Amino acid sequence: MNNNIIPKMPWWVRAAHHLPPELAHDATIAALRLLPKSQHVATQPILTQKVAGIDFANPVGLAAGFDKNAAIGDKLFRFGYGFVELGTVTPLPQSGNPKPRLFRLAEDRALINSLGFNNQGIEIYRRNFIAAKRRAPKGGVIGANIGMNRDTADPLADIRLGLAAVYPMADYITINISSPNTPGLRAWQEGTALVDLLRAAKTMQAELSAHHGYRPLFCKLAPDLAHDQVEFLCQTAMAQGLDGIVATNTTIERPKQLESEYKGQQGGLSGRPLLPQANRILRQCYRFCGGKIPLIGVGGVGNAHDAYRKIKAGASLIQFYTAMIYYGPQLAQSIADGLADLLRQDGYNTIAQAIGVESSASFDHNHL
Repeated sequence: MNNNIIPKMPWWVRAAHHLPPELAHDATIAALRLLPKSQHVATQPILTQKVAGIDFANPVGLAAGFDKNAAIGDKLFRFGYGFVELGTVTPLPQSGNPKPRLFRLAEDRALINSLGFNNQGIEIYRRNFIAAKRRAPKGGVIGANIGMNRDTADPLADIRLGLAAVYPMADYITINISSPNTPGLRAWQEGTALVDLLRAAKTMQAELSAHHGYRPLFCKLAPDLAHDQVEFLCQTAMAQGLDGIVATNTTIERPKQLESEYKGQQGGLSGRPLLPQANRILRQCYRFCGGKIPLIGVGGVGNAHDAYRKIKAGASLIQFYTAMIYYGPQLAQSIADGLADLLRQDGYNTIAQAIGVESSASFDHNHL
């Protein structure tokens, strides 16, 4: 058994927690800029797989939200990540919601954020992304996460603009329609709005593919959807030819077990308390999609055991962000190594053999 399967908080992470959350985040980005570029992507044969036509050296990814402006994404491969997702970026720069808008729930190993897609806009993002791709090691997969401006007059035009800007250099693109911090955004997960959005995105994808080759298109859904809403979203995604689903974003619900003084703050909750809810949605997606399109499992991952649960729930790939705030970026290597150990212990030769083995409804009422 890998001794690092349950992580510990490094001393320098504890030191960073003496800073306000956004200042600590900015300081971390600045520090990571100074690192030399990565020379390789961590891998083991048991962890390699092809997902949505892309070769992944390992299934451990950085979730969107950390590197909104694509400033340092390539540097993270040195810590064991197999892929990183950069953004969310909007066509125009926006400052986001009023501060304070980011809170550490340290007792709960969680965050609450109401950032509101704060970013420098698509032009700066695009330039940074191109540089990150150039510096990334061979086999390092970099995805783009795009969204709509808060005050846009034409949300679908924003998605088309985002796709056109990132498509030539991204390995895959995720459309974020599930952040709780942009008014009206989550309405795009339902009804004719979802159909219209996916049709527009798929039409744009086809046009861009003629010049740049095919780039898989994903959408990111919320963990607060009802059972029939998840079913509709999955059926619509498959009918429209979406390449995959990212499950899930942050939640507006507040589990009763939260202990932090900040538990009443508004915004999306992420981290450890989200794990059961996110896994339940993930299993539902796997069942509704019948395993026909890949899923990226996000929400509550803090160690290799959590990652393995998501794989068995139906995820082909996993992502985390909040846990990095508590355990540092080296957590990615710990999770990858621990996941390989867990797969071998259960007699699997490849990670693909474990995908969805615990996706039945009988697991939906499990606490994890």
